[in-house]
Amino acid sequence: MTLNASSLSPAPGLTPPVATQDTLPERVARLERQMARQPDPNSMTILVFSGDLDRLMAAFTVASGAAASGMQVQMFFTFWGSAALKRGGAQPGGKTLVERMFGWLLPGGLDRRALSRLDFAGMGRALMAREMRRKGIADLPALISNAIEAGVKVHVCEMTLDMMGIRREELIDYPGMSVCGVASFVEMAAGGHNCLFI
Repeated sequence: MTLNASSLSPAPGLTPPVATQDTLPERVARLERQMARQPDPNSMTILVFSGDLDRLMAAFTVASGAAASGMQVQMFFTFWGSAALKRGGAQPGGKTLVERMFGWLLPGGLDRRALSRLDFAGMGRALMAREMRRKGIADLPALISNAIEAGVKVHVCEMTLDMMGIRREELIDYPGMSVCGVASFVEMAAGGHNCLFI
């Protein structure tokens, strides 16, 4: 067997060896640290930016399907996606005028989500809901229930909630839902093999 420079090149994604005076245990420890940072092929992160009904349905459908196939799925809701997780009903007191305006302009309730296209002031949404019932297609609340059963984790952007004046108690009931920052999302995304933006 002949050894040449190409046969000694490192695997893709690994740093090439550096001529140093490191001992064998130090080199092994460095390689182990590099291998620990490799993305998990059975992990998926979905960043949900949109609050549109069809996009939320797509996000929860993909999340539930991936989780059902054995993947660990985490969803991170930010901006309009975070606002979509509000429950319906009156706003709590103690909000500033701007926070109350966000509440009026972004009303809560999963049944109040508009379509991204062809909504026609709710007519398109009603037609779509009728077709979904007729054809046995799950609606958004059912898709969220499926995601809960499949073990999909949901995280909500702390900065978005703070900026829009959305309180934690205004959000829908989702077991294990956490409020976190962008650093947590970056860590989730870096650890996963797949990252989707919806």
